[in-house]
Amino acid sequence: MRIKWYGTASLLIEAGKTRILVDPYLKKYNPALPPIPVEEAAGADAAFITHPHLDHFADIGAFLDAGLKKVFVSQRGIEIAQHNGIPDGRMIPLEANEKITVGDITVQTFHSRHCKFDAATVLSVALNPSTYLFHFKDGVRILKETKRFKIAPDEILAFEFSADGKKLMVLGSAGFEESTEYPDGADLFVFPFQGRARMHRYMVPFLKEFAPKAVMIDHFDNAFPPLTHAVKTGKVPATVQRYLPGARSIVPVEGEWYEI
Repeated sequence: MRIKWYGTASLLIEAGKTRILVDPYLKKYNPALPPIPVEEAAGADAAFITHPHLDHFADIGAFLDAGLKKVFVSQRGIEIAQHNGIPDGRMIPLEANEKITVGDITVQTFHSRHCKFDAATVLSVALNPSTYLFHFKDGVRILKETKRFKIAPDEILAFEFSADGKKLMVLGSAGFEESTEYPDGADLFVFPFQGRARMHRYMVPFLKEFAPKAVMIDHFDNAFPPLTHAVKTGKVPATVQRYLPGARSIVPVEGEWYEI
């Protein structure tokens, strides 16, 4: 099994002849970011959506138009698609505690939660002069768009992908449900590195909860200026080594494959 990061929270997972796409997003609010190869991504056997926020679900119609076969998403996501004119004929409702097999890959779903933005992160945007000098109109437009993809903080799924004797755990946002019993010891754990100040510290409880053999971060790019910024990742390897001695840490490069 191997994995490719397309930027933001978009992932492509491959095992045998099967490919699964996760949370594809075109990054249209920051043209400076590398574009996602839509045709390659849409060639996946299925897409799984952790939650139907703007940067995880809004562009799914483009991938369906390009040939994506089916999309597994929450019932709330299907409702959002219908409300926003996104074709839903190939969407399959998905809940926590389901096990689904797509070709060579088995997917187990878990209840999860969204990251809680902290005051420092909010103020870093609100007090930054460039927010008003260069990006004010963009910020207003993005905030209006996010309202079309509004969900509750607990309407989030986490996925465990299994194939080839390997296990991959993926979170769509930096939160987890304390009452949920998650599997630990995954061969790779994908952690969204965005939404809080000092993310290298904020990730520590996740490292302890999931205790993986390797950690890969995603979502650390600047997808929504001025509401986001590129998160510094230099402290990730040391943090992983401190709390998971011997574990591999990956700060991925867009478009490159990583073996699990």
